[in-house]
Amino acid sequence: MEKITCMCGLREIRIKKGYTQLKVAMDLNISREALSYYENGKRSPDLQMLVLMSEYFDVSIDYLITGKDFSPKYPK
Repeated sequence: MEKITCMCGLREIRIKKGYTQLKVAMDLNISREALSYYENGKRSPDLQMLVLMSEYFDVSIDYLITGKDFSPKYPK
């Protein structure tokens, strides 16, 4: 399994919604530094935090990580 090098979608959706790192961090009850580390790939959030961020931004976990919506590898 590959290590997540960047949560490209996290930064993208935060900026798209016009939120600062501080606002998101306070709303999610984490430090601004932790959010910055997640966005820059210096640290990876645990599964619980991924679910929380997904619900907060109303996007998929795939989107948070890749910046793209989920698409099946093998179409039906």
